[in-house]
Amino acid sequence: MISAGDEYPVHQTAEWIAHPATSDKNFYDRNYFNLHHCNDDLFAIFGMGQYPNLGVHDAYITVRRGDTHHVIRSSRPLTDRMDTTVGPIRIEVIEPLQKVRFIVEPSEHSVEADVTWHASCPAFEEPNQFLRAGGKVVFDTQRFAQTGTWEGTLKVGDETFDVQPADWWGVRDRSWGVRPVGEKETDGIRAGLNVMPGMWNYFPMKFDDHAIIYMCHERPDGVRPLEEAVRVWDDPTREIEHLGRPEWEHQLTPGTRMLEGSTIRMPHAGIEVACTPLLVNYVSVGTGYGMDQDWRHGMYHGPELVVQGLQLATEEIAKLGQYGVVDHVGRFEYEGNVGFGLYEHGFFGPFPPVGLSSAH
Repeated sequence: MISAGDEYPVHQTAEWIAHPATSDKNFYDRNYFNLHHCNDDLFAIFGMGQYPNLGVHDAYITVRRGDTHHVIRSSRPLTDRMDTTVGPIRIEVIEPLQKVRFIVEPSEHSVEADVTWHASCPAFEEPNQFLRAGGKVVFDTQRFAQTGTWEGTLKVGDETFDVQPADWWGVRDRSWGVRPVGEKETDGIRAGLNVMPGMWNYFPMKFDDHAIIYMCHERPDGVRPLEEAVRVWDDPTREIEHLGRPEWEHQLTPGTRMLEGSTIRMPHAGIEVACTPLLVNYVSVGTGYGMDQDWRHGMYHGPELVVQGLQLATEEIAKLGQYGVVDHVGRFEYEGNVGFGLYEHGFFGPFPPVGLSSAH
């Protein structure tokens, strides 16, 4: 089990790097990036995950352009954890926490990319997310978040985009730990139990010289297992500002679980942010986030590399997609500042505070 990672002074236990400290099958280690043009033209989301206790390494890219979601997804058995290539998709860490290259090699599928991420602000350590359901630990994760810019080339169908940092922005996160992955487990005593009930908000926002990161998991009874609101300055010598308890006001599209606008308030800091979704990407469909029975993050697809390409009509996947995590390009405004970033939400089961009285 010796691998390239064992050359580096990064061991946390007496095990090889190939083996996590826990034997929980749901241990994962994953990247998420998104890329947009600060408008409603296009929204690309891409990620890569390793699942050491499942022996799986997978990756995806999904691009919303016009009325179509273009998806490439790939999976192979996990070998060396330092090898970040899964078929046509790979990640290269050029400068840790500052510069990362994401590549989708040309293929018979509809997306190609060679884009490099440049961090705008220092990486922010998000609070640990810990959830136990029916006696079982279902979430125990750590994550950092960061805003930044992109440069390079992106091709979608017959269109080629010259990606330049001035107006091609995005956010990233790196997360690892335990969360539900791979093939679905037998429910047993937890049959019918929603492991993450209620509302999920995740709005990392990039402005000219700083970022605001707001997140909130709120249960139907008002309890918040996770919340955060901070202002992170691009200048690393300035301290992170903790903005106090965030409050939300959402406008749902009637008859759906989709948000059409929000106001986020941080009363302690005197900040009120107007939030507008510009372009949706139903990232939960086709990429592995659990909505598809035939493709889930960490699912084993056999001993050989598997690469698939999909072109999904937005209208056809919207009904299913609204029940998972939904990502939008977001426009954010406060005190004369205009920024862009990720407007991510999810409503899981009933959530009466916004009028969702059932799971349907």
